[in-house]
Amino acid sequence: MIASFAAGDPTAKTFFDRHGWVLVDTLDTSEVERLRAWVDDVASWPATDDRWLHYRELTDDGPKLCRTENFTPFHAGLRSLLTEGSVMEMAAILLGEEARLYKEKINYKLAGGAGYAPHQDAPAYPFIDAHISCMIAVDDADAENGCLEVVGECFDRVLPMNEVGCIEDSVVTSLVWTSAPVRSGQTLWFHSRTPHRSGPNRTKRDRRALYPTYNALSEGDLRDEYYRTKLALMAERSVGKNVQVSLIGDFQGRPVD
Repeated sequence: MIASFAAGDPTAKTFFDRHGWVLVDTLDTSEVERLRAWVDDVASWPATDDRWLHYRELTDDGPKLCRTENFTPFHAGLRSLLTEGSVMEMAAILLGEEARLYKEKINYKLAGGAGYAPHQDAPAYPFIDAHISCMIAVDDADAENGCLEVVGECFDRVLPMNEVGCIEDSVVTSLVWTSAPVRSGQTLWFHSRTPHRSGPNRTKRDRRALYPTYNALSEGDLRDEYYRTKLALMAERSVGKNVQVSLIGDFQGRPVD
């Protein structure tokens, strides 16, 4: 297991500044149970075209929800979790200044769900230079159900990409990948240029997680602009042949239709 830091621990920044990622203990048992109820609530919402965004993938057990985005305007509990308190405080510590929520998503990776190809987030995030993301584990994530793998000390630049915006195969094989199991309630923070990937969920255990991304306040409040731009670009073009959930083709899920 990789070492973790307490929420709000300023020494976590020293580790993050060297490695480009850091694991932080964030939620206690009761808070995890509340988070799971909130995620179940969001997953039950009907599909819409003008509010939250649901995405689905085809699994061997049929279509399943794989991602929800843009939910904080419609869920007070999740909005509070991601924009107030310890999560926002840690984002500010790691950024070195006050933070703003840039975007948010739930990746469900339900039993049988697909993984994500090796990539960096930065090519999918327009407008900003200083931004970080994190994975807040709703369920335990391990190698069997598709936890993240990260590359340390490799976040100073955008690496060569293939035709769908993921890391070129020749570069992937040259990198040292570290498996990052995360217990429910823990948060794995990583720089937007930290290479990461995850395998499929080969178990009967769901592996749900929140993934908020934050930018430095000095770059502005860009969340609404991000979603407007993303939807416009995705309407204009597709990336790859899998389910498109991003401006790059990192997700490996099969289309439902």
